[in-house]
Amino acid sequence: MTETLWTPTQAEFDAFARVSGDDNPIHVDEGFSARTRFGRTVSHGMLIYSRLWAMVRAAHPGREHAMQEMMFPNPAYAGEALVLTVKGDGPEVAMRAVRQADGAVCFQGKAVLA
Repeated sequence: MTETLWTPTQAEFDAFARVSGDDNPIHVDEGFSARTRFGRTVSHGMLIYSRLWAMVRAAHPGREHAMQEMMFPNPAYAGEALVLTVKGDGPEVAMRAVRQADGAVCFQGKAVLA
């Protein structure tokens, strides 16, 4: 099992929006997001997955991605630490991102490695 702590930033949300083209205001517009049920910007789900996938690649160099499953049951916010966990030797690897402050699962999924 590999575990790391990551605190996403608004700058990372903004950069991911530029790279991915996903500039939904819930991710990048603090004024808009303040008026939503979240009260602030939330992370792109695929930004979280990208961080987890980097951990998978570090643990399993040279392995290819065959399939993925993922859910985003709770939002992740800028400035709030997430505990990122990758578990498994393959071909199936479990991944989770949990808010450190309250234990809410923000990402849960798996990758199947070829």
